[in-house]
Amino acid sequence: MTRRLLLHVGTPKTGTSYLQDVLHRNRRTLAAAGISYPADRFDAHFLAALDLMRLPWGGLETEAIGAWDRLAEQVRDHHGTSIISHEIFAAASRSQVGRALRDLGHDDGTEVHVVLSVRDLVRQVPAEWQENVKHRSSISYARFLRQVQDPAREGRIASWFWSVQEIPDILNRWGHDLPPEHVHLVTVPPPGGPPEVLWERFSEAFGLGGLDLDLEAERVNPSLGVPETALIRRINAAANRQLPPADYRPLVRELLAHQTLSQRTGSPRLALPPEVHPWVRELEDSWVAEIRERGYDVVGDLADLEGGPPPTAWADPDQPSEKQVAGAAVDAIKALLLENGRLQQEAARLRGDLDAAHHDLERSYLRPTYRLREKAVRRLQDARLGRVALRAYRVGRGRSSRSA
Repeated sequence: MTRRLLLHVGTPKTGTSYLQDVLHRNRRTLAAAGISYPADRFDAHFLAALDLMRLPWGGLETEAIGAWDRLAEQVRDHHGTSIISHEIFAAASRSQVGRALRDLGHDDGTEVHVVLSVRDLVRQVPAEWQENVKHRSSISYARFLRQVQDPAREGRIASWFWSVQEIPDILNRWGHDLPPEHVHLVTVPPPGGPPEVLWERFSEAFGLGGLDLDLEAERVNPSLGVPETALIRRINAAANRQLPPADYRPLVRELLAHQTLSQRTGSPRLALPPEVHPWVRELEDSWVAEIRERGYDVVGDLADLEGGPPPTAWADPDQPSEKQVAGAAVDAIKALLLENGRLQQEAARLRGDLDAAHHDLERSYLRPTYRLREKAVRRLQDARLGRVALRAYRVGRGRSSRSA
């Protein structure tokens, strides 16, 4: 059977968390159809990407050591179709892409297909700023926009943004050694349409049609409104020096941002400032023209890359409504109090279990048979011949238990 690899390399904020959740939870169903999604944990491909690109990521890079080689070996060992998916692969350099394709067996006959999911810059720009904020940044929206629009593209913010968002460049780095029909572009539909359309496009690109997959989402990367994002940015500025990354992720990113503040749907949505729209539209038009010329396989419609019109009422996240931020802060404090209560109950339960274990141990120690056996063992351990006899007894006991 021909080895075939579908390598999904991004971009961020294009439904990637949902896709990866579905693939991970349906590994057995996929395997029954001859499709391997080699991931023993949800973030296995993320760790492999960190390892391949040697990216620092809040200490996770240490945990990622060896993850890429393990993933590549699993792909090479599977004689059928394999799927790899993570959005930060989009940032890989030309040399890292070359190494990835070699490790995945491209030179040995593996049929490699690159899949890139894409969304218009009108939505991607504010989404990327919000992701920076959810990863501890306190940069203002105005400063972020200035750095992204700077033609020099210097600095960490601009460099990362364009490495994972400049569609023609990503396709050039990942697809330069592949025929254009092996490069697939999945476009994210405009807002307001049926939510299942994006999954149908993913399903077509990955050849998953006809499979009975569980499509209920357990992991998503939800968006925040203007006051909620402003609140997280203020928390970052106030607490980053005292709050280590290992505590920030569960408390701020997961509990506050994803589980609590994302539920506040009545807030103004993040949007691109009206004055930035002409710059974005010019870029989008040039990208669409270049993609058409290259002849890639498009799943969806390239018109989806043309963002919507400027908002009629734009809310500046650098100057939010203080009343709305206060409302978000009350919800955040409530979530932290409830979580503290839950942790206190869990600690009390564990203390009870520990006390019960100590009580049982003390009772067993006071039993005469236990005390006599302990005394005999100590006497044997004190004599050389006794130690030999004791070892022989333990070996014989182990053999009898194994044979049983």
